[in-house]
Amino acid sequence: MSVAMQLPSGTVLHVKLCWAPGAEVAVGRLGMRDRLCLFEFDPTFLADGLEISPLRLRGRPGVIETREPLFENLPGVFNDSLPDGWGRLLLDRQSRRHGVPPERLTPLDRLAHVGVHGIGALVYHPEFPPEARGTWLDLDDVAAETRSVLDGTGDDVLGRLQALGGSPQGARPKALVQIEDATGRVTDGLADRGAGWRHWLVKFASPADVADIGPVELAYAHMAAAAGIEVPQVRLLPSRSGPGYFAAARFDRDGPRRLHVATAAGLLHADFRAPSLDYVDLAKLAVRLCRDHRQGEALFRLAAFNVLAHNRDDHAKQFSFVMERDGAWRLAPAYDLTFSMGPGGEHTTAVAGEGRQPKREHLLRVADAAGLARGRAGEIFGQVREAVVGWSEVAEAAGVSDASRRRIERVLAETARLAG
Repeated sequence: MSVAMQLPSGTVLHVKLCWAPGAEVAVGRLGMRDRLCLFEFDPTFLADGLEISPLRLRGRPGVIETREPLFENLPGVFNDSLPDGWGRLLLDRQSRRHGVPPERLTPLDRLAHVGVHGIGALVYHPEFPPEARGTWLDLDDVAAETRSVLDGTGDDVLGRLQALGGSPQGARPKALVQIEDATGRVTDGLADRGAGWRHWLVKFASPADVADIGPVELAYAHMAAAAGIEVPQVRLLPSRSGPGYFAAARFDRDGPRRLHVATAAGLLHADFRAPSLDYVDLAKLAVRLCRDHRQGEALFRLAAFNVLAHNRDDHAKQFSFVMERDGAWRLAPAYDLTFSMGPGGEHTTAVAGEGRQPKREHLLRVADAAGLARGRAGEIFGQVREAVVGWSEVAEAAGVSDASRRRIERVLAETARLAG
């Protein structure tokens, strides 16, 4: 069966904020010329005064031309909608399967494949509708399908997997699903099923992951919550052949209601593929964007946790901000928290200039940027450290293997010693 992969030449994408079904607000129009992005805000949107990207795409009349090679020449806030890693792999494989080299897909083609099913409230029209699946999902079957794609034999399942996880970012295979609270039944996340159902993001293991990656990430989420960090509701979904699948409730969805989400990478136009940020930058961003020093405090608490818990895959897309319908911003709940070594053994986001062995003194400079008093910063550091000391108990409760528990425990103890 032939599947359309590209928009007709000259097609303009209409960008909207979809706050809920039937509650869409026109944001503007996207076009391409010579591989450069052209964007024009809708006059009505400008009159409302909302800012979807207050630093890099301020609302103003006229055509805005974007030259951002790191973001495929899109404004960062729209590039946030594009999948990378797993989602990009699916679309590229699907494109080749239907005779279109992936390099011929424009950013607008890719956004049209995201359509109305991306993370956050931004939606794009016209869209390429996703391939339908059966009513109920068996997560073990989905996991087997992801493995077949990763080993190069799963061309027949590309469309189905793209419908489940074609938008989420990151390298690990993911699926956007809905789970019924009362029964645990799982279905796709394409159309909200109403009361009694909740939207979740489910992760599957990649070949580079340890076998108990799901329990490890569950334990990290519980440890972060004990440290006073806001995290989504998390759970481990059962598997017939392994320790289970880590799942997190989506913070961009509340039933049919949607929230606008932008990453630090998209807001600052920071390279997420390489070290490009410092927690000092993020603290300043939190205070400036949210106009609330409590958000700066929340960012500092997260920085302290990532240091003490040795979460070094802390690149610019691992931090997001949520905008409510009235235009108020806040730091999003923390996500993708797990034990990681980082590039070359360093934090991807530096801590006051230090990446390899950040200490308490470096974190205190982040606290200064967040507007925290040194006494309060020391109190938060102590709370986070106490939570991380409890790793062994949290890991055991989450079902982490003894080998993983001990391996991580040794590194956390040395990290705490060096941090001071």
